Amino acid sequence: VQLQASGGGLVQAGGSLRLSCVASEGTFILHAMGWFRQVPGKEREFVAALTGNGRDEYYADSVKGRFTISANNANSTSYLQMNALKPEDTAVYYCAASRGLYGTAWYLGRISSYAYWGQGTQVTVSS
Repeated sequence: VQLQASGGGLVQAGGSLRLSCVASEGTFILHAMGWFRQVPGKEREFVAALTGNGRDEYYADSVKGRFTISANNANSTSYLQMNALKPEDTAVYYCAASRGLYGTAWYLGRISSYAYWGQGTQVTVSS
């Protein structure tokens, strides 16, 4: 599985960005997808996840109501729509494919549940 993340950039507080993660063909049939973020000097933290059947979405409390995860099987792309961005959302964002198709919020919120990672894309939110 190969993952390629893009879409990061510089945006003012209150603005929006959409991150994309292009995956190998068929990835979403076999894997749940997740997005994580990391700030220098801190641990990578969970942002959002989507089960492989698209039925369940999970979000960190800090982004709930502002971010939306989705996936398009036709073009093998996962998206993270980020609205009402805050300076504290500034981080490198990573997409990842889990070890299985399904999972609970607890399971998909763990870094160790993911077997494949894309390179990061920087998101900077100015105040």
